[in-house]
Amino acid sequence: MSQSKPARRASEGLQRAFEFTPRWRVGLVLTLLLAATVTAQPPAPRGPVLKTKLGEVEIFPADNPWNQDISKRKVHARSQAWIESMGADKPLFPCFGADYMGAPNGIPYVVVEGNAPKQFVEFEYPDESEKGPYPIPKNPSIEGGPNAPRDSDRHILMIDAQNKKLYELFHVLPDGPDKWKAGSGAIFDLTSNKLRPLGWTSADAAGLPIFPGLARYDETVEQGEIRHALRFTVRKTQRAYILPATHFASRSKDASLPPMGLRVRLRAEYDISKFPKSAQVILTALKKYGMLLADNGSDWFVTGTPDNRWIDDELHTLKRIKGRDFECVDTGELRFE
Repeated sequence: MSQSKPARRASEGLQRAFEFTPRWRVGLVLTLLLAATVTAQPPAPRGPVLKTKLGEVEIFPADNPWNQDISKRKVHARSQAWIESMGADKPLFPCFGADYMGAPNGIPYVVVEGNAPKQFVEFEYPDESEKGPYPIPKNPSIEGGPNAPRDSDRHILMIDAQNKKLYELFHVLPDGPDKWKAGSGAIFDLTSNKLRPLGWTSADAAGLPIFPGLARYDETVEQGEIRHALRFTVRKTQRAYILPATHFASRSKDASLPPMGLRVRLRAEYDISKFPKSAQVILTALKKYGMLLADNGSDWFVTGTPDNRWIDDELHTLKRIKGRDFECVDTGELRFE
């Protein structure tokens, strides 16, 4: 197609301008144009960010399984059987909120300095635990509080925002002045999607990190958006797991029981409009990112961080959700060893 006269004159004028412009100036113009093009590119997506006094830290990359949108994934062929085994009529239960009877209600975490002193821990399961050392504070925030029953989970979660490390311990007990022993421990690089070795547990039965699966007040209420899956438990599981889980915690080979690492999501058609705002934020995340089965415990218990700013009455509206309102998502094959 031939150019119009005005367009042809403009093109010829531009060509003459370049012919009589010093080469260094042409190069500068092209460099600036290229820089503007690069600058105009959208920034790379980020995973959910935790803001701390020591700086922001991304909680795993955007493409990490915890942070992936699974709203369009197909329903697993065994979904109905697994939902029934977990309790189709049982309610979703928020296992977090404001302090309860003086103890933290949920799984707390602490942000530590990058150069905080570290110590080694005596493990009950050393073969599947990172040796450490771990930056345990003098008076650490323990799940259930310092007086939590000795047979409870007693998790300690520590985040080094400066070095982008997550340290997690299970069943932590004092072992003398400034000494600790624990059931198991795991250290995660928050910049990496690397899984634990297959067959290894972590501070959670499924071998998963705990922190990225917690509902937090800052993101739920202050930011108004949760951009990751949540963590939940059920009473009975089978001797199998689905990645990103790396470990099972059952002897049962009953295929009707759910495997560790199973991902469930709230059905897309479920109407959440009549829930309080904080509950809507959680339920929206359960539709988009779902929940990962991380441990044996009470059926449909979803976990979060303790915070006295939570309004428990709002959180307890989540109990309106029943097991039948979820569906199991196909995210990979079952592994049995």
